[in-house]
Amino acid sequence: MRSSTDDLFSEIDKLRVHLFLLSLSLSLFISSTEILTRIENIILGIVTSLSKDEAPVLVLPNRSSWANVSHQTHRLFGILIIIYRLVQSNSYATKRDIYYNNTQLFGSQKTVDSIVDDISCMLKVPRRSLHVLATSKGLISGDLCYMEEDGTRIDCHSSSSVSSLNNYIVSSAKFVLIVEKDATFQRLLDDDFCTKLSPCIIITGKGVPDVNSRLMVRKLWDTLHIPVFALVDGDPHGIEIMCIYKYGSVAMSFEARSLTVPSVMWLGLLPSDLQRLYVPKEALIPLTKRDESKLNSLLKRPYLTGQPDWQKEMELMMQTKVKAEIQSLASIAPDFLTSIYLPNKLQHGGWV
Repeated sequence: MRSSTDDLFSEIDKLRVHLFLLSLSLSLFISSTEILTRIENIILGIVTSLSKDEAPVLVLPNRSSWANVSHQTHRLFGILIIIYRLVQSNSYATKRDIYYNNTQLFGSQKTVDSIVDDISCMLKVPRRSLHVLATSKGLISGDLCYMEEDGTRIDCHSSSSVSSLNNYIVSSAKFVLIVEKDATFQRLLDDDFCTKLSPCIIITGKGVPDVNSRLMVRKLWDTLHIPVFALVDGDPHGIEIMCIYKYGSVAMSFEARSLTVPSVMWLGLLPSDLQRLYVPKEALIPLTKRDESKLNSLLKRPYLTGQPDWQKEMELMMQTKVKAEIQSLASIAPDFLTSIYLPNKLQHGGWV
């Protein structure tokens, strides 16, 4: 006899098998030796130019437009040396550590951040492979234990900050739920969502996600081969944040392959949900001109041509000219989100 838990996860289990069979993920691993060789080749080029009394020129792909741009060689060279030593010694440093290594040379933290990203783009390796870490603003909770790069063991059964992780991951989670906003994430914790729908993992980037939050979602997907759902506000901003997890951002396009999860599915809040659930009109918000402009911009993005169901939902939003936050579901019932909406969506395959 099937239990209620079996029924709850039947659709998710079907999806998990489907995703596993369709998985064509390629290894993103680049050895330390290869990274050191690439740095040595760049330094050799600089030294060769200097020996010929020529000014060293480094041509870097622009991270946003991929147009060629030049860089201040002395600063880039200084950070290259730091990165080389980090990789060689298998140690790690934050971008803040690098800045304070020589504040007079680098001038500002923003300069360091930009150069590190440029080096990552130039070497064609993920920033994490350079042993340079970024502080994280994201939070994660659920059935997950993992090891940080420095060997610290993290247990996420209680809420934890998202940090850089190595290959050690232990979890029996059935799915990962990306939550757009911290307020919704905290509400799920308060309502004991991870216990009620155990085993699962919930994660939030607190709005537009940082690199660590995106890396974590990608690593979970690569390792666990489980469905990844997104719970965002039913507005253009929420849709764009979901697209960053799924397709990447222009600013970090050079790292898209290591930061995105192509199988992310839109669980809610769908524009069609607002009609289907008869969300009270007073809980809905009229679209602004800026919202409409953003929505039109999203609909023109080439990657959405392969998502007709997403397009349909966005076109419905444009037609109705209203948006809604996840919190609008509380106008139906205070615990509607965690007691009815999410369990029913997950049980009956209510995602697109």
